Amino acid sequence: MKGIFTALLIGFVFFGLSLLIFTTQHAILIGLVAFLVTLWTNEALPLGVVSILPILLFPIFGILDTNLVTANYSKSIIFLFIGGFMLAIAIEKIGLHKYFSAKILSFFPKTPRGIIYALSITSALLSSILSNTTITLMLMPIALFLSENKKLKVRFLLATAYGASIGGILTPIGTPPNLILMGFLEDHALPSLAFGEWMLYMLPIVGLMLLIMPWLLSMGVETQKVEDMSHSVPELSSTQKRLYGIIVLLATVLVINTFLKQLFGFSLNEKLVLLGFGLLMFIPKIGFLEWEDTRSMPYEIIFLFGAGFSIATAFSHTGLAAEIAKDLSFISTMPLFWMFVIVALFVTFSTEVTSNTALISIAVPIFYEFAKEMPQQEGMMLLMVATVAASYAFMLPIATPPNAIVMSSRVISIKQMASIGLKLNFIGVIVLSLVSYFLWRI
Repeated sequence: MKGIFTALLIGFVFFGLSLLIFTTQHAILIGLVAFLVTLWTNEALPLGVVSILPILLFPIFGILDTNLVTANYSKSIIFLFIGGFMLAIAIEKIGLHKYFSAKILSFFPKTPRGIIYALSITSALLSSILSNTTITLMLMPIALFLSENKKLKVRFLLATAYGASIGGILTPIGTPPNLILMGFLEDHALPSLAFGEWMLYMLPIVGLMLLIMPWLLSMGVETQKVEDMSHSVPELSSTQKRLYGIIVLLATVLVINTFLKQLFGFSLNEKLVLLGFGLLMFIPKIGFLEWEDTRSMPYEIIFLFGAGFSIATAFSHTGLAAEIAKDLSFISTMPLFWMFVIVALFVTFSTEVTSNTALISIAVPIFYEFAKEMPQQEGMMLLMVATVAASYAFMLPIATPPNAIVMSSRVISIKQMASIGLKLNFIGVIVLSLVSYFLWRI
């Protein structure tokens, strides 16, 4: 009960402070979000329970009606996760993750630090081309298998999630916020970066983060044992070869789909692709799952995404997002470097409490109002800083899809993610601000 009372107190404090600036409705919304975030952090209630609370609280306090709230719990992207989780369960059930883990790690030193770098780099590179959500789902069983040491499991899972978020910015197609920015520029007839130009801008950020992040995660675990990786790469059984072939087919479809979109402007719906391959796991003589296997599916994470989308909808529907834009007008008078720092900090910590995709949909129009008054190159850079910062939130599971996915392992506590993620948030802001100011303007 102590944790619940703490959350209530924090919620009331934020409500009271917000009344000094915002309307009563906006202050109530801010107080409710502070209450929910505190409960997610101190784990006074189960994750799934806290994630369902918006369905109850938002209508009661006049923020959103029930139908508007519940619609967020059945958005199409949620079924992408369901399909991916089905694949992840199949991989773990037949032990294919043991083969993948041995294969990947055979190229790196078999030490905690070497494994953390291996997972980070593998996740980042794959996520630059394919969905960071998909890659995290596929690599999570591998990260879980690598050691029975819980402390190492936590670091390996975080390396997978953080690597996916870091690598997702490398290409315009790596993560949804990038695509949202590109679509916004196109809708407003603004000049957009070519695929190669985007990569050139992002490469220094990704490179620096992939040097720093694994080093940070490996601190304090260098002497831990990793006995599970002392063996050689195992031979694949016929069943494992069949699933391996399905995964290769999925990866091929996703890559082809990416190029179809870039070259011809049309593509398959990735959500349906993932869900379709997930359901394929149940077809006799093709798949590997029985319905009972889905009992291990982390349904609390599905509710978590619904809560995130609900918060974003509430910010937009109540006009709080527009009000925040007015209050941030001081940013336009700041020197360029500090403008980048403030925007990166604002987006990074704002997206901790909601979906990064939803937040950037709100943030890009807000900061575009400032960008219109700036030289075109600097205005473009400001929007890119905001977009990258939306993917570089590492503290809470609701912040990015990879964070939420590794939290579904039930190995990591929110306290652990928040403790390490806070440091990485500030590192990400510093790296992003320095690179954008000193390198992007060359």
